[in-house]
Amino acid sequence: MSLTMVTVVLGVLLAVQLRSTEPPEDTTMSIDRAQVLTQELQVLAKEQNSLKAEIEDLEQAIASATQGNEQAKKALQSEIAKNKIIAGITPVVGPGVIVTLSDFPRQEPPESNPQLFAVRDVDILRVVNDLRSAGAEAIAVNGQRLISTSEIRAAGAFINVNLTPVASPYVIKAIGDPEELKNLLEMSGGLAETLRSWGIGVEIEMADRVEIPGYQGARFEYARPMAKDGRG
Repeated sequence: MSLTMVTVVLGVLLAVQLRSTEPPEDTTMSIDRAQVLTQELQVLAKEQNSLKAEIEDLEQAIASATQGNEQAKKALQSEIAKNKIIAGITPVVGPGVIVTLSDFPRQEPPESNPQLFAVRDVDILRVVNDLRSAGAEAIAVNGQRLISTSEIRAAGAFINVNLTPVASPYVIKAIGDPEELKNLLEMSGGLAETLRSWGIGVEIEMADRVEIPGYQGARFEYARPMAKDGRG
């Protein structure tokens, strides 16, 4: 019994001693793997930072491009609006004068010359030309906006403006410097004085707000802009 117990104890001690003398597990591979993972993590971190910086650059570029487009769009819209005013196709408002020409203001015309006290198409043309010379930026006659192709001519008992018949009184509205417009017409020996001497009623009123409609006449149906290469 004692011998058996000793043998068991010796066996246990021997087993413990053998286990304690076994070489430890190889940790070299685990350390190398950790180093590799660490290096990969550092590379990924650098790539992430690089991508973030690139995203910020792109966002700034997009913002700049958008802002540039908005500015270009506003500039284009402003240019279009200005050209519409120059072309006379948009209503305008501003300071100016209102000139009213009237037939037979004080008496009936003599039987020998019934046109002596009547406003003629050339009288309206003279007023319009004087207003333009004084710097008028927009002009209308009885609500008809005048543009580069407008006509003012006699047509029987009426006067046609933009092929639209108009009759006395003829109300000519012009936008510009009110004093300059009125002074040119009212100058000594000027057009207003001449028309009055012919028996035509002439009234000139300065106004802070003159409204002039856009041109409503015919549009170009066949003509179109020519390309730079000469092609239509």
